[in-house]
Amino acid sequence: MCGIAGIHSPGSTPPRELLQAMIRQLHHRGPDARGVWAQGPIGLAHARLSIVDLEGGTQPMHSEDGSLSLVFNGEIFNHVELRRELQALGHRFRTRSDTEVLLHLYQRHGDSFVDHLNGQFAIALWDARRERLVLARDGSGIRPLFYARQGGRLLFASEVKALFADPALPRRLDRQALGELFTCWAPLGGRSVFEGVQSLPPGHLLITDAHGTTLRRYWDWTFPAAGSFVAHGPRQEAEAAAELRERLIAALRLQLRADVPVAAYLSGGLDSSVIASLIRHHSDTPLRTFSLTFEDAEFDESAHQQALVEHLGSEHTALRCTRADIAAAFPRAIGHIESPVLRTAPVPMMLLAGQVRQAGYKVVLTGEGADEVFGGYDLFKEAKVRRFMARQPQSAWRGRLLERLYPWLPHSPTAGGGLFARRFFAEGREHLGRPGFAHLPRWTTTQRCWQFFAPELQQALAGWDPLSAIEANLPAGAIGWEPLAQDQYIEAHTLMSGYLLSSQGDRVAMAASVECRHPFLDTALIEFANRLPASWKLRGLTEKHLLKQSMAGLLPESVRQRTKQPYRAPDSGCFFEAGRPVDYVAELLSPRKLADSGYFDPPAVARLLEKCRAGRALGFGDNMAFVGIVSTLLLHEQMVDRPPAAATPAPLAALA
Repeated sequence: MCGIAGIHSPGSTPPRELLQAMIRQLHHRGPDARGVWAQGPIGLAHARLSIVDLEGGTQPMHSEDGSLSLVFNGEIFNHVELRRELQALGHRFRTRSDTEVLLHLYQRHGDSFVDHLNGQFAIALWDARRERLVLARDGSGIRPLFYARQGGRLLFASEVKALFADPALPRRLDRQALGELFTCWAPLGGRSVFEGVQSLPPGHLLITDAHGTTLRRYWDWTFPAAGSFVAHGPRQEAEAAAELRERLIAALRLQLRADVPVAAYLSGGLDSSVIASLIRHHSDTPLRTFSLTFEDAEFDESAHQQALVEHLGSEHTALRCTRADIAAAFPRAIGHIESPVLRTAPVPMMLLAGQVRQAGYKVVLTGEGADEVFGGYDLFKEAKVRRFMARQPQSAWRGRLLERLYPWLPHSPTAGGGLFARRFFAEGREHLGRPGFAHLPRWTTTQRCWQFFAPELQQALAGWDPLSAIEANLPAGAIGWEPLAQDQYIEAHTLMSGYLLSSQGDRVAMAASVECRHPFLDTALIEFANRLPASWKLRGLTEKHLLKQSMAGLLPESVRQRTKQPYRAPDSGCFFEAGRPVDYVAELLSPRKLADSGYFDPPAVARLLEKCRAGRALGFGDNMAFVGIVSTLLLHEQMVDRPPAAATPAPLAALA
């Protein structure tokens, strides 16, 4: 895992001083080594976290004849197999690194080299003979890559703070992106939260040459057309469960490849338990696990974690996270995330990554992606019930199914299955046949945060419709998929790639120089799962049915059959001590600060502040709004008012 940066500057050679300033901003992503190279119109920079070929993987790396140059952030898990294939074709290698494999693959296959990769990556490759820059990002969007144009130059980097090392690049938050984030949890369509800065979408290539710049998708989630599944009985289901287990084992073994020790996160839920169990039973890797515990019983899963630790015999470390810990670390987390967030959940993950690093580990496996791939979220169950209710809206017993949703939530909107719940989940029924139907309750709830925007911002966003915006970017055949497939696709391309893998994943792990790997997001595994019938994923209202079947005999039944409880952390309550907001929150939410930034309406925020101070912010809406407002103002202070290029990178000990 690493940080990359670069400049394409036709007609001039990029200044090394600027490249060095850019890569200094990414020290936390790669504290082990640093490299800068510039020639002709291209400059590349790299900050290295050494994981594979510790001695020979230095970057930027060049082909033997010097015609190709490359920097790369991530891992190519099938690099061993690719190397053998290339050697059989006559290619000669100087190192054991996966980086050199990429150079030879491009020599052999051109742009289609990405079709051969099993990995998580952001790549920048310069083809000097063709004067051609190729940027590539993995299919799920695990590794970040941003770019911006300034004065005829193209700048790119793993994080926006590296782009802002160029003082000529404007630093402003994008108002449209704020509206999208305060609805869908992340900006849409390759937009970042900064004006003029784009995020290369997952599964895309960006190619710049003499003919201009082209953005092209090379991989995506796809599903069979609805009704194309033939009848499947118990025998076929059992065979599919066995195949799923073998595919999981194969993906896991690939992702355990490293020249450094590898650990795993253990939440107490099914997904991380699957990873830990497969490491124990199907690899030679010693099982070393890490988990979070909370002082609030509502969020704490320590009993489930400990039961699995004892079952597997893992060497385990649990980090107890308090509300005060979250408040203290929140500003630093926002500086790494580079985006507003609507939950504090990324902060404990950043603290846990620091614990992992202090224990001597650079790589950790997680269960991320299982819910999107195998239909695990309550949102999928909720959508199934809402579609069922819509067939007979007046049916009382159909409405009672709502009571089976969100059993883990103390203030669930479905509690009692009453009139409020039925009205809430009936909202948007007129959009029943549209692909975004499942997500409307979440988007509607989150978009209520707009009431705290300044009037000018509300006016600028007036008329924007998330349903239409999402559907405009769906593949042509998506309208013909099963409803669950549509729900999965949108979830994977909004919340997962835009928030979970970024704000709650890569950015907070790399704050401590730790690489997260996600076996459930193996591309071959995703393609296999997408071909499965919906009923093998969501059986009635039982989530991840086939995944649970595949783990029979490997997990305790209490874990294997446990209803999903999503990872959560305390929100607005973290920012108050003895009924008073912590100092930085009081300062940020002062009328003067709010007016100066111009994003939010001071009287509306004052009312929300008082509600949270009094402990009356019980629902999702108030908590999301409060955390979103505080994080937006922190981001403005850190990256707009005080550009990060002026900052000195913290030493690793301070980051951990």
